[in-house]
Amino acid sequence: MWRGGQIPLHPGRVARRRCRRFRPVTWENIAAGSLGRMNVAQTRRFASTFGTLAWFTALAGQAWRNLLGWWGYGVIVVVILALAVLVLRTERPAWNWGHAPKLPLAFLALTVVSISWSAYPAESALAATTTGATLFIAMSLALSLDWRQLIVTLARAVWSILALSFGFELVVAVFVRQRVLPLVPDFDPTQPNLPAAFSWSRGLLFHGGPIDGVVANRNLLAMLALIGVIVFACLLAAHEGARGFALSGLVMAVLGLLLTRSATVLLTAALVAVALGFALWARQFGNHRRRLYITAGALLVASVTFAAVGWRWVVGLLGRGDDLTGRTDIWNKVIELAGERTVAGWGWISYWVPWVKPYAGLAQRNGVTYLQAHNAWLDLWLQVGLIGLTVFVLLAVTSLWATWFLAVDPPLTAAGTSAPYTALSLVPFLLLVALIGQSFGESRLLSEGGLLLLLVIAWATKRHRWEPDAIAGRLRPADARLSSRR
Repeated sequence: MWRGGQIPLHPGRVARRRCRRFRPVTWENIAAGSLGRMNVAQTRRFASTFGTLAWFTALAGQAWRNLLGWWGYGVIVVVILALAVLVLRTERPAWNWGHAPKLPLAFLALTVVSISWSAYPAESALAATTTGATLFIAMSLALSLDWRQLIVTLARAVWSILALSFGFELVVAVFVRQRVLPLVPDFDPTQPNLPAAFSWSRGLLFHGGPIDGVVANRNLLAMLALIGVIVFACLLAAHEGARGFALSGLVMAVLGLLLTRSATVLLTAALVAVALGFALWARQFGNHRRRLYITAGALLVASVTFAAVGWRWVVGLLGRGDDLTGRTDIWNKVIELAGERTVAGWGWISYWVPWVKPYAGLAQRNGVTYLQAHNAWLDLWLQVGLIGLTVFVLLAVTSLWATWFLAVDPPLTAAGTSAPYTALSLVPFLLLVALIGQSFGESRLLSEGGLLLLLVIAWATKRHRWEPDAIAGRLRPADARLSSRR
């Protein structure tokens, strides 16, 4: 007998229902709208795959452009945007505008409004669209993946980029034995005396570098290597994932730092090491950190004073001239231009467009036209004035402040009790320190991978305030029992 007047289903119907519930992820099912009927495991795998592809494309966009050109790269970005929509549809995360970070949205609104006074409105409209797309992808990542999944997907993307870079450089060094140009160049490859900066690879692996990897830029590859050192080292310390994966990634990342020989990233790495030391020290103080903050402030003042007094010695130690490879000339020109439109700027453009004023011929060196100010904060002042600079500084500082407490405060379980510290909670803070350190010598923070990292961290840390157990990951039963006794 059955209870409550319920009529038992025919066994065949039950089987068919179970089959429908476990449909595989295929393009046919996506087109038919069956993503909404995926089970939890399939949904997780789909979101994880999307996350890895999004990180890879944002961090290695130049590899796609060298391989497929700008149009091919645009198609890939459209596909990623479509996947972001599908992920949000399948995950259906809880949404509350009160929990959304306001500063990223305020900055996006400012880039859109800047079209009205821009000296190049069409280019500003395109730049605001790409910034909005980056924010949407960041929001999709932060809402569909928890902290652990964000870190793991980032690690997979960086591992893939580093492995492809070393494989690419090895093939060029062994078989080609000369520099390689992009397959779809955005310049005339037949012109005489092509600058070395136009190369995809210069084939210098067996000469000790500097190597450029698939991203075609040693500074960019060095920054990816630094991100890899942070992520893989923390994964190893937290005993997360496959040890061989993290260990091989860490080895590639360290080799990448050594073979790129980027002065900017080496200085940034030193800054990250100091930040890590303070974060680990702060964990020992609990909530009584006044002495720590006083020490940090004194060290900051001493570092700035030393840099100002011993500037020539510092740049000489790094093998750079007093002009920092032409950066000071670019900075002086940018400051002069920004002074003409101090408050609101010339209009948002992100990457400079070399065919419009005032960027045409603004930064040229050894036959190469540079499309950035090599300083994110000067670039912001130039493009969106003191208004935009203030909003972006607030975004960076508040995000850094949030990740600091995420790194040094004990994580909480779902029950609200303290859990053991995890190395994974250091990752957002150290990544943001690296981005800010790099921003004083590069403008990568305003576009592609740099901007995506900043926005994901800003969004995810805001979400963490309402879901305090997200960074704690999966506690083993023994750990849960120990933490509940504290």
